[in-house]
Amino acid sequence: MSSGVKQTGSQKFESGHQDVVHDVTMDYYGKRIATCSADRTIKLFGMNTSDTPTLLASLTGHEGPVWQVAWANPKFGSMLASCSYDRRVIIWREGQQENEWSQVQVFKEHEASVNSISWAPHELGLCLACGSSDGSITVFTGREDGSWDKTKIDQAHQVGVTAVSWAPASAPGSLVGQPSDPVQKLVSGGCDNTAKVWKFYNGSWKLDCFPPLQMHTDWVRDVAWAPNLGLPRSTIASCSQDGKVVIWTQGKEGDKWEGKILNDFKTPVWRVSWSLTGNILAVADGNNNVTLWKEAVDGEWNQVTTVQ
Repeated sequence: MSSGVKQTGSQKFESGHQDVVHDVTMDYYGKRIATCSADRTIKLFGMNTSDTPTLLASLTGHEGPVWQVAWANPKFGSMLASCSYDRRVIIWREGQQENEWSQVQVFKEHEASVNSISWAPHELGLCLACGSSDGSITVFTGREDGSWDKTKIDQAHQVGVTAVSWAPASAPGSLVGQPSDPVQKLVSGGCDNTAKVWKFYNGSWKLDCFPPLQMHTDWVRDVAWAPNLGLPRSTIASCSQDGKVVIWTQGKEGDKWEGKILNDFKTPVWRVSWSLTGNILAVADGNNNVTLWKEAVDGEWNQVTTVQ
């Protein structure tokens, strides 16, 4: 381990799932955890002052392994989305009774496994992107009357979409509170070894990177667009079955995306996730390691923490 790398403690708890846990995510306030599993269920836990999270609810409704769960912004109420091998996306809402959840919407738009879901920044409204093994991305937008609009990117990745992530709603370099039209962009990763940037323009989604972002030599497993908080550039992280994590940066709108290898982990890398400020990247690899990385002043990325 390189010098200067700290170790941070971690806490284990029994999920109660009967099979592999595929995703774990905290809500906006860090008060609740949602987990999902190959056992077809979703479980919700409360974070309290005691050592062990408390099971609040178990949600059933999927007919195959559940790959991802995602909390909606609390301004839209207590809502959760899930996606599964069963080709469905389910929107769950908490009722008047605390910890009583029900399905409010089931989307059956895709012809194969739905592998990834991502809620848009709240400035864009109640908006969910879904990436599928059928090669397409669907974006659902909720309306006041409870109905949903749909836009679709057909054949986003020929062999299948593995991951989707939204761009921040504020343009790079814009000041907090400065009025501007929200940015409607997302990045996707696929089984064609590429990441692609898409922009919503004149009522439809258009490819916004030429050529696609291609430095990986195997499936892209995850993509994550970094929060920018006034930074003058856009940043995306991608990770792959090839063991590498690539940091992609774009100086300004229309510029070419430049890729730089953060590290070769010598084992498949499954997930990448940014801190809220966008300056620390968490990487989960196939050796069951989670490492945290930070960009130095000289532009080099250094490992700062190993989560034990």
